[in-house]
Amino acid sequence: MPRPETPDLAALRPRLPSPLEPADDERFTRHGVRLLLKRDDLIHPELAGNKWRKLAPNLRAAAASGRRTLLTFGGAYSNHLRATAAAGRLLGFATVGVVRGEELADRPLNPSLTRCAADGMRLCFVDRAAYRRKSEPGVLAAFLGRAGLDPDAVYVVPEGGSNALAARGCAELGRELRGDLHGDPHGDMRGAAGTVVAVACGTGGTLAGLAAGLGGGTRAVGFPVLRGDFLEREIRRLQQAAFGGPVGDWRLDGRFHFGGFARTTPALDAFAEEFGERHGLRVERLYVAKMLYGLTTLAEEGAFPPGTTVAAVITGGPEPSAPEPSPPGMSGPEPSRPGPSDREPSPPEPPQPSSR
Repeated sequence: MPRPETPDLAALRPRLPSPLEPADDERFTRHGVRLLLKRDDLIHPELAGNKWRKLAPNLRAAAASGRRTLLTFGGAYSNHLRATAAAGRLLGFATVGVVRGEELADRPLNPSLTRCAADGMRLCFVDRAAYRRKSEPGVLAAFLGRAGLDPDAVYVVPEGGSNALAARGCAELGRELRGDLHGDPHGDMRGAAGTVVAVACGTGGTLAGLAAGLGGGTRAVGFPVLRGDFLEREIRRLQQAAFGGPVGDWRLDGRFHFGGFARTTPALDAFAEEFGERHGLRVERLYVAKMLYGLTTLAEEGAFPPGTTVAAVITGGPEPSAPEPSPPGMSGPEPSRPGPSDREPSPPEPPQPSSR
């Protein structure tokens, strides 16, 4: 039997390492804090940021196994679905996206799902109860049967692309930052005072790998974009699978989800517009804006001692179009992995922009 062909990801011309750019922002500098932007959104125009880092090892594993159909999962605004569809088109994989929300099947596709379909992804809409059980073997088998797929020909990529392979891929992000900030991507940074790396979190794979790659001495903070307290357990599970146990210095700040995934508010939109104009980039709303908002709030709260360097990972670019802000009193769509508590804190007051 001929050996399966491994896709040449270098042929897609990823920009690695991604640039680390200074961002002069007095909301940080007036507290003695230096802000840097790790521009992972510039890695590839269609597989930006953490999606490239998480998908690349899974694509290699799929090809090595001889499976050229990718099946994965996401909500209606999933960056992961869009990136997987683009990867399939560019590398010759068939792609199937299991989309949370059976009711969406009878509605016009939003721009994100339209892009998936245009890239050849077959979309299968399932009810939310079944979607929550997607990791159960019987439920997964039902999804495959409904799509008429041979299980032996399908490589399953988890929601958000987060698995042990993805976490190991994202460890390279930490090593890049370690080299950028301290000149040694393989050394221990203990004693390198005052360095914090921040990233938005959906399913936790990026933070799990980032913290491992950073090694000792640098803190990582993750900003969950979904409601619920499931994410810490999930990150620990991923680190166990990828690295054999907990690694790195990391924590989560869950105050900045703004109602849940695919939800924004007028305050968040205004902040993202102002930040983008100030620093010359288009700020993605569902992940990046919430992380930047959280970092700016922490700076205003005095969470970073003077002399701290904060590196914010820009994990991707904007959706094809922004979602509508949540109406007052409305909660966002339910998270795919609900926590035991559904009580929502009020969004914090927005950081005040300076008169630039």
